[in-house]
Formats: sequence, C-alpha cells, structure tokens
Amino acid sequence: MNQLKNDTFLRALMRQPTEYTPVWMMRQAGRYLPEYRESRKTAGSFMDLCKSAQFATDVTLQPLDRYPEIDAAILFSDILTIPDAMGLGLSFEAGEGPRFAKTLQEEADIKQLTVPDMASLQYVFNAVSSIRKALNGRVPLIGFSGSPWTLATYMVEGKGGTDFLTTKKMAYARPDLLHHILETTAQTVIQYLNAQIAAGAQAVMIFDSWGGALSHNAYTEFSLNYMQKIVAGLTKTSEGRIVPSIVFTKGGALWLEAQAEIGADALGLDWTVDIGSARKRVGNKVALQGNMDPAILLSTPEAIEKEVAHILASYGNGNGHVFNLGHGITQWTPPENAAAMLEAVRNLSKPYHV
Repeated sequence: MNQLKNDTFLRALMRQPTEYTPVWMMRQAGRYLPEYRESRKTAGSFMDLCKSAQFATDVTLQPLDRYPEIDAAILFSDILTIPDAMGLGLSFEAGEGPRFAKTLQEEADIKQLTVPDMASLQYVFNAVSSIRKALNGRVPLIGFSGSPWTLATYMVEGKGGTDFLTTKKMAYARPDLLHHILETTAQTVIQYLNAQIAAGAQAVMIFDSWGGALSHNAYTEFSLNYMQKIVAGLTKTSEGRIVPSIVFTKGGALWLEAQAEIGADALGLDWTVDIGSARKRVGNKVALQGNMDPAILLSTPEAIEKEVAHILASYGNGNGHVFNLGHGITQWTPPENAAAMLEAVRNLSKPYHV
C-alpha cells in the first residue's frame, strides 16, 4: 500500500513524539459541509451514500480537501451496519433518525441471533479499500464500529435516543438474554474491524455512544467487558506497523481508570471532563483524544481559539494527545468556524511539543 506522508495521528496514539497536536473531528464528513449535502442529494439517501464505494470515498475526502490541517480520515459509514447485517431491517426516517423493522425483545428471536456472514458487509470493506487508495498516503484512515452495548440498545429498542428502559429491564431481569446479544455482537465487531484493517484501515475506534446511561456496575458488566474482549481480538499490526485502537464512551469519564486497563491505545473523552485531570488519572497508560464541546463551533472564531488554547494548556507538554471534539460536529456548524478550530490547534499546539 501507499507510503504515509503524514503519520502524526498514529504517532500520537502510540504516545510517540510529534511536532504538533494532531486533530480530526468526529463526523467530519457531514451535513455542515455544503459539498456533503450535494453528494447526499445526488446519492438519494444516507444508506445509498454508505453502500456506494465511490460516494463513500468522495465524502470521506471532502473535509480533507477543504481543511489541510486535518490529520486523519475516518471511513464514511454508520455504526448500525452490523444490526442491519443481522437482519433487523435498518432505515433512516427524515428528521427521526434510524429505525429497525425488527427488534430483539422476544426470547426466541434473541436466541436465534448469530454472527452474520461478513459478505453482507462487503460494501463497507470495499469503501475502506477505495478510500485508502484515493487518500494515496495523505493521512491515515480510521475504521470504526459501535460498541456491543450501544448496538444492543438499538437492536432491542428499535431506535436511538430513548431512555433504554426495555434494554435495562432485560439487563436486570434476564441478563442471560442480553449477554447473548452482547457476546454475538462482540464476536461480529471483532470480525468486522479486522476485515476493515485487512482492507486498509490504519487505526480503529469503538464508539460506545450510550455507555454513559449505565450504572457503575452495569457499565463494567454490559459495556466495558465486551469492549475489552473486542480489543483483545483485534489485529494488532498490518503493513508492518501497529494498528492503534481507540475506545470512546460518551458520558464515560467516571470510568477512565478502568477503560485505561482494557488494552486500547487511546481513550476518547467527551467535554464533561478536564483533559488535564483525565491525563493525571490514566497516567501514561494510554493516549487521550478530545475533547472540545462541539457547540462551541456555533460561536465565534475568538471564542473557539480561546477554548482550543485552554484544552491544549490543560493537557500540557508532551505527547499522547489527539485533539478532537467531545462528540460529533453538529450540522449547524459554519464551515469557517471548523477552520478556525483546526488552524488554532495547528498553530497553538507547537510550543507543547518542543
């Protein structure tokens, strides 16, 4: 495969010296960009974008073409490709988000759940190969998956953004059933991420979007344990270099010490924790990725630069920091405000790496 021209992001994840703090944005290919909205209109639907290697490649590269400071590309896809491959019937309703035709609430349906044939996800691996080729070594490509707990909430509830009562009821009343869903999903995620690595992904990230909804003990049992299992099963090297892994639990700052023990190379942080105190808590075990509130990008370039300066100062000198938002960039972000953040990170971070 092509030689990497900019490996700053990968070096930061491995806590190796870098000349500046690398930066990328969760959901960086998305609706805040007019060029993305044009592609989406042409493709017809969100899943049509995902399932076409050419469209997925085009939109993945759009933010890189606009913003030269971005240090990593992330596969354009969705965490719900796995439940879709498991036969639950994914659709996206305008203004309502994802929906599933079937849910996993009956014991018989749950017990029938098996790891799907990876051939049903070949469109994702085709997209990875296509994006990697188009990048031509500009920056590394990140592959990703949802965490088993997060995917299970969609599979049980049938949609996102709920209070998760049906899933939690199962966790407490019939943990055996929920564990079957989680175990099957974890084994699927291992195969899925390893296939992305084989297709060209150079780092992988596990998004535990709803882990923060769990109680302390339930988080360990139903979320963290399964992410640890996935990390243990990942391909660790490809093309002669380490493939770093990032684990991100939104709302998970309470459990950083435990997350740092599961074998991942980096932890994602949301904006509710001070990155300097997070760094002290995890010692030198892992790199940290984050953690600016995406809402700040709706303000002014001056406010954005001030917050970037604050986060960089809080992390302090040395390596092991990948700058990012604490969650995905919102669709209402003015593109010039994203540029202000990216430029500020590049310019203000250099003194911390002398």
